[in-house]
Amino acid sequence: MIEAVGLSKFFGEFAAIRQVSFSVPQGQVAAFLGPNGAGKSTTLKVLTGYLAPSEGTARIGGVDVEVNRLAATERLGYLPENGPLYPDMTPIELLLFFGVARGLSGQRLRDRIDAVISRCALESVVEKSIRKLSKGYRQRVGMAQVLLHEPDVLIMDEPTAGLDPNQIREVRHTIRELAQSKTVLLSTHILQEVEAMADRVIFIDRGRIVFDGALAEMRGSHPSLEAAFHALTGEKPPAPPEGVPCEGA
Repeated sequence: MIEAVGLSKFFGEFAAIRQVSFSVPQGQVAAFLGPNGAGKSTTLKVLTGYLAPSEGTARIGGVDVEVNRLAATERLGYLPENGPLYPDMTPIELLLFFGVARGLSGQRLRDRIDAVISRCALESVVEKSIRKLSKGYRQRVGMAQVLLHEPDVLIMDEPTAGLDPNQIREVRHTIRELAQSKTVLLSTHILQEVEAMADRVIFIDRGRIVFDGALAEMRGSHPSLEAAFHALTGEKPPAPPEGVPCEGA
């Protein structure tokens, strides 16, 4: 459902990503993991058609994103970090706007708006200005907009960033529910999110894929997932404070 084949993106002489290849099948939650500046967001922008690749091919549901972006985006829901919302609109106005833009109308549009409002628990704020909503509710509005046209594929960039623990738990639950029928690629650098939601880890560092496999495989013989993260980025984990034993000791 999601395919990256030899993707590279150059900005002048700088390679943001180089020869990135992976695929994600239907019904899987794959965590796209890596340190800040590793190339995660660039890869997502190429996969979703926001950036054209310098080399390689991105496909959504078998459709080449560069050749037929509109057909690809019909199957895609993309939630970027700090996703764009119109602050002067209410959630209901925003959903109507995007629903019409997606070609929905009449009873179908009303049914889909009701469905995403319920799924994202927006009933209490649908008539409030988005400008006045908390970050947690704005994130829910973004999620509702992403789900409005019932996409087969969801790509999310840091979907829990800035949320409190209760909101994070709700987002995790929603993503796990959605994965029963959809394909999810979740970009993050937060290890707890990977452990809570992902079936598989795709790890990028300095623009290249350095690991692709199950969470247990990534951890391997390391005493913790954090230690595995440091090993994959070629960095030594920080030493524990004096007198505190290392994990696994």
